[in-house]
Amino acid sequence: MNSMNETGVAAGPASGQTSHTQGLRRLAGTGLIATLAAMVATTLAAALARAVGVDFEVPDGGETIPLSGIAVVTGFFSVVGIVIAIVFLRRSARPAKRFGWTAVSLTAISLVPPLLTGANTATTTALLGLHLVPAAVMIPTLARSLRIRTD
Repeated sequence: MNSMNETGVAAGPASGQTSHTQGLRRLAGTGLIATLAAMVATTLAAALARAVGVDFEVPDGGETIPLSGIAVVTGFFSVVGIVIAIVFLRRSARPAKRFGWTAVSLTAISLVPPLLTGANTATTTALLGLHLVPAAVMIPTLARSLRIRTD
């Protein structure tokens, strides 16, 4: 919202608002770069697991999880993590701490479905590991970025 000051020059947005917007953009940018890194790391880990004999076959329907599917799901949930981080940045007095607890809790919950699929031990173990790889990339990156933005 602009207003005219006494000299007739329009005043722009408050510098705090501009700084806040820049902080959100930096957080989103950092998060998107981390998302790409998480997708690459997870897909490479899955390819390595497949190379050593993990079949990624889920008994319900007998379908094999494709590497592209692993990459897409990693990207989707990483973006969800960015959105959560942005919400905490905007709404919390301690965004890094709250984000960390929330992200670790959600990661722990995400470990349950692979245990319930009925897949063989190698596939189940690989899927558990593949849940931890993007968490190891995204959580520290976003938490660090939130600490920088609030200091």
